[in-house]
Amino acid sequence: MKNMNFLKSNMILGTVFVLITGTISHFIYDWSGQNYILGLIFPTNESTWEHMKLVFFPMLLCAFFLNRRLMADYPCITSALLAGILLGTFLIPVLFYSYSGILGNHFLWLDIAVFALSVILAFGASYRLTLSCRAKNYGNLFGLLVFVVLLCFLFFTYHAPALGLFTDPTKQF
Repeated sequence: MKNMNFLKSNMILGTVFVLITGTISHFIYDWSGQNYILGLIFPTNESTWEHMKLVFFPMLLCAFFLNRRLMADYPCITSALLAGILLGTFLIPVLFYSYSGILGNHFLWLDIAVFALSVILAFGASYRLTLSCRAKNYGNLFGLLVFVVLLCFLFFTYHAPALGLFTDPTKQF
């Protein structure tokens, strides 16, 4: 096993990668002329559900590369990254609805902070779980859950249920 600084530096690079790609991802669907296929991966509206994609897909891509790069030296990284993807993705609605429920409104700068905090906490958890190996026994479960979330993103992008999580606040009357 390589030293912890090697793992830490890779996790920091992953965090920066997801922060940058997640931010850019917010605009790709519109930049593409609202391409149907790209809408499956990139947010198609301003709903909380669609904003969860800002963490999920960039972190999934990053996890693929980090896993390939670090697996030989850190055998617990796969389950740790899968757990991190789930944590970061679901922190978006938890933190958003918590702060907006308390304040009675949402603010762009806090929405951005929620995104950044979700990414940072996801990689922080992945780092700790990689070192502790506490998530190793749950790797298959985390993998299944990530796959289910992926399928949900693909389906609910264009077939969203009539629930608040999927509501685009810019389309309300």
